[in-house]
Amino acid sequence: MLKFLILSTALVACALGAAVPEGMLPQLDGRIVGGSPTTINSYPWQISLQRSGAHSCGGSIYSPYIVVTAAHCLQFATSSALKVRAGSTTWNAGGTLVSVAAFKKHQGYSIVSMMNDIAVLRLSSSLTFGPTIKPIELATKAPADGAIAAVSGWGTLEAGGSFLPTTLQYVEVSILSQTSCASSSYGYGTQIKPTMICAYTVGKDSCQGDSGGPLVSGGVLVGVVSWGKGCAEQNYPGVYADVAALRSWVIDTAASV
Repeated sequence: MLKFLILSTALVACALGAAVPEGMLPQLDGRIVGGSPTTINSYPWQISLQRSGAHSCGGSIYSPYIVVTAAHCLQFATSSALKVRAGSTTWNAGGTLVSVAAFKKHQGYSIVSMMNDIAVLRLSSSLTFGPTIKPIELATKAPADGAIAAVSGWGTLEAGGSFLPTTLQYVEVSILSQTSCASSSYGYGTQIKPTMICAYTVGKDSCQGDSGGPLVSGGVLVGVVSWGKGCAEQNYPGVYADVAALRSWVIDTAASV
């Protein structure tokens, strides 16, 4: 299942904000499981990618005009239907709402294997950087196994959930290398490809509404929320596009999109 983040079920009653939009593809199962509410000041690179006025995915600010997200977030999308909200703890109000001028998905993206699940958006106007809107650097190498990482977003609060939290959520997870994630210790095997990185902590995961969002470790963007079997399922880590492996593509595409 493709991924979007959620909050711990204990917080569901106070966090429900809106029905999951029709534009969110039904096969995407994403939310932050086992996480907590946070503010945009702690994750100022986080954006809400909105389709026809509703939150559909996350993303990360790379430069005043460029956002990095997942390729699968742009299935059946047109630039005219997309907007980005930056600088707000809530996806549905506040901050800055900017139109998307153009986007490009990785030419090697495969909806079957989920390889190269990364894309770049060019905004129609520049973001103004400040305490709640900041870019994040791209990782130059993947973190070591066991490194702590944080993933954030506004995805549904439970697998198959029908509501999005209004407030940004985050959860901390542990990095698994591509080799470790593909090993017999976990359930994916050969489904894990070279442009993927994983993160796994029992009972915690990214998961509908957070695809495309940031996985951050050591202050840099190391992953883009991509896919996984369910959310927080035992022996099935969350799978992310490996930013270090795809870094050159992002830099080149950001300059030309």
